[in-house]
Amino acid sequence: MAPALLLIPAALASFILAFGTGVEFVRFTSLRPLLGGIPEPRGPDARQGWLAAVQDRSILVPLAWDLGLLLLFVGQHSLMATDTVKVWMSRYFGVLQRSLYVACTALALQLVMRYWEPVPRGPVLWEARAEPWATWVPLLCFVLHVISWLLIFSILLVFDYAELMGLKQVYYHVLGLGEPLALKSPRALRLFSHLRHPVCVELLTVLWVVPTLGIDRLLLALLLTLYLGLAHGLDQQDLRYLRAQLQRKLHLLSRPQEGEAE
Repeated sequence: MAPALLLIPAALASFILAFGTGVEFVRFTSLRPLLGGIPEPRGPDARQGWLAAVQDRSILVPLAWDLGLLLLFVGQHSLMATDTVKVWMSRYFGVLQRSLYVACTALALQLVMRYWEPVPRGPVLWEARAEPWATWVPLLCFVLHVISWLLIFSILLVFDYAELMGLKQVYYHVLGLGEPLALKSPRALRLFSHLRHPVCVELLTVLWVVPTLGIDRLLLALLLTLYLGLAHGLDQQDLRYLRAQLQRKLHLLSRPQEGEAE
């Protein structure tokens, strides 16, 4: 039992890292572009056109750096999700396979956020600068971001969050209950095989709905949109299962309130 109990701190450390990274991702994608203001351009001709930007090394170099960071994250996230790598990790790390995947994903995302290079001199696809748009567009974006993040946290209730983070696997292993996925219904397993990211639409809203869409934000939104689109393959059967699970969760959450009302 003692060696098994040593797995718990490792799983908890992975969960804490993932949770902190999620909070930082909210700041990176929402708070900084919405509340941080428009970055001051460096130089009189900072707002360049698209053709001029292609020939400007001060724009291309940070863009290439940002692209490399994104490809690192996408590559790690995709490679470690393949069956071959999962089997290899399960062979050497056992029940910590999911926790290790979550920790590596969090570290890769931390690299993207901490070393991201803004490009204030680059062209912008759109920008709300004139009144009344300079006041109302940021406010509208802020409201949509708040709604999107609330929906994201609500949708996670439908899924087994402890299992997604790798905690449930370790808990079941310590108690000798086996693999949690073995207890899932065929409909749930089918859904998980089709849906890598359960909050696709909400994340797309966060990525694209900003008052100023500069070239670096465009790169971030475009690449992650392509990645989310390729990983998103729901059909009508999956959607019916999701709807049934959401109704069941809402019913369970409302039962204590019904008891109090009686």
